[in-house]
Amino acid sequence: MHHQDTLRAVLRSADQGWHVFPLVSGAKSPAIRAWETRATTDTERIAACWAVGDFNYGIAAGPSRLVVVDLDVPKHADDVPPAGAPTGVTDGANTLAALADDHGEPYPSATYTVRTASGGTHLYFTAPTAPALRNTAGALGWKIDTRAHGGYVVGAGSTVGGNRYTVVDDAPPAPLPRWLTTLLTPAPLPPQRPVAVPVFADDRRGTYLDAAFNGEVRRVESAREGGRNNALYQAAVALGQLVAGGELGETEVAETLTTAAIGRGLAEPDARRTVASGLRAGAKRPRSFGRRAA
Repeated sequence: MHHQDTLRAVLRSADQGWHVFPLVSGAKSPAIRAWETRATTDTERIAACWAVGDFNYGIAAGPSRLVVVDLDVPKHADDVPPAGAPTGVTDGANTLAALADDHGEPYPSATYTVRTASGGTHLYFTAPTAPALRNTAGALGWKIDTRAHGGYVVGAGSTVGGNRYTVVDDAPPAPLPRWLTTLLTPAPLPPQRPVAVPVFADDRRGTYLDAAFNGEVRRVESAREGGRNNALYQAAVALGQLVAGGELGETEVAETLTTAAIGRGLAEPDARRTVASGLRAGAKRPRSFGRRAA
């Protein structure tokens, strides 16, 4: 019965235009590689997949044109708000309420809402057409993460740790409030030193560079739990050598690797630190594919 309930929930999400994919049964981790590109709304593919096993399911936020605000709850007694947090803040929902109040805006509750297995809350919003928002971790405040391009959420009807993700407000997703869009829009990057990808002397050199870049991104995307941070570091070292050799732009490498790591479940601040460390290590051994552009 549980399997059929989950399948119905998956099909219902797909019917709303949300791109779904299987997660490990009873867990939050993807059961397939390249989940963002393979997530689908195709009911036949979905039925065939769930005929194989009783999976949980994820909703790929980017392809689904969603931004999901993840309001978490403390995990243990020492998981407390940082110094300076507003009085009365005990979880992500309180943090968002205080943030809304600071901006003179109502708490954005009138939207599709899911209660998570841990007792937190997912608020689903339709994404703005621009800018293309990405995942954030703590950017809005304590216990608030967001999932957008490069991220996913566990869909309602899934079970983790014996607890079910349940719909608590079945309203259609509201547009992401403008004030939240503003807060989530990345600051413009400072001017970068001109180490953009040079003009290739021939197609073969471009092929080598693409293969190196894509291979390291795949290394991160396919890393197993427990080895994700090490895979990220190794990828950053390898591509850091090419950045130092003038073959790749540092910003593009850092952002692509960080996004891939977040998609595998690493927290954004940790991912950025690991990438920066790997790039520094790689810079000590510059590498290029022969002839360099002037």
